[in-house]
Amino acid sequence: MTCDLTNPIFSNEAKALEHMENDRWPGGIVTCPLCGVEGEAHKMGGKTQAGMFLCNACRGKFTVRTGTVFERSHIPLHKWLLATHLMASSKKGISAHQLHRMLGITYKSAWFMAHRIREAMAPAKNAGPLGGEGQIVEADELYLPKAPLERTSTTTRGAKMINKHGRGTANKRVVVSLVERGGAVRSFHMKDGIDKAAMAELVAQYVRKESRLHTDESRLHTDSHKHVAKHERVRHAAGEYARGDVTTNSVEGYFGVFTRGLVGTYQHVSEQHLHRYLSEFDFRMSNRVALGVHDVSRAARILKGAEGKRLTYRQTAN
Repeated sequence: MTCDLTNPIFSNEAKALEHMENDRWPGGIVTCPLCGVEGEAHKMGGKTQAGMFLCNACRGKFTVRTGTVFERSHIPLHKWLLATHLMASSKKGISAHQLHRMLGITYKSAWFMAHRIREAMAPAKNAGPLGGEGQIVEADELYLPKAPLERTSTTTRGAKMINKHGRGTANKRVVVSLVERGGAVRSFHMKDGIDKAAMAELVAQYVRKESRLHTDESRLHTDSHKHVAKHERVRHAAGEYARGDVTTNSVEGYFGVFTRGLVGTYQHVSEQHLHRYLSEFDFRMSNRVALGVHDVSRAARILKGAEGKRLTYRQTAN
């Protein structure tokens, strides 16, 4: 199901407000985001208090934006909903310049808005590890040049990416992705580089021990077998890309979408914000059509993910 951009929630503020209130508090039972008490808040009347709720328990006032990434934003809610749908439905992303033109807001506001939506796309703190009994998780590394993003490499030949002459992590940004075959994706920007100990730690923390792990022949995975039921490799250097169901094609396909989005849509991504862009691409891949998630339901999941999170401009600037 694709998004209908003629929907009044994208152009009418009252409709947008009603939509978000119904989505956040189905059945009209409002939970106060200030004190957490359910069913003790009522909507206030009058034009000056439009959209405001008063909690009888804590006597606090709030709106549907309170306690979400949309809080304290002066941008109309219908523009937030449109931006959310555009980012949810654009496979390779949508630039802040494009949002700035389509929404009629400043570039600075569009840039910050996009980062707030990426924060809503980030996995919840209680998100569990990938895989499980009988399930396959693929792991691989991507090396991005620090500037500009002209070339990318997924080849390491097993060497540790550290070299004082400028090769390796001295001029690369390291990304590690874990892809549950037929499921979710979890990616990490390894700011301090990557070695076999760091790789084993990622596998131990984010892959269930009952899983099968598929990787290439990189020596970074020397210790990964200690944390999974079975570790199987494909030998790319020998021209082997699949052996039965042993392959890393899923994670390499994810890297293909991600790098094309960086080069073709965003063109420049600072190291400071790389983890936010990874959250965006992880979210869309984890909520793709092949898993039964379409544009409308994907945008609805972003709204759910927006609750309980905040991102200030100062945080993006640091």
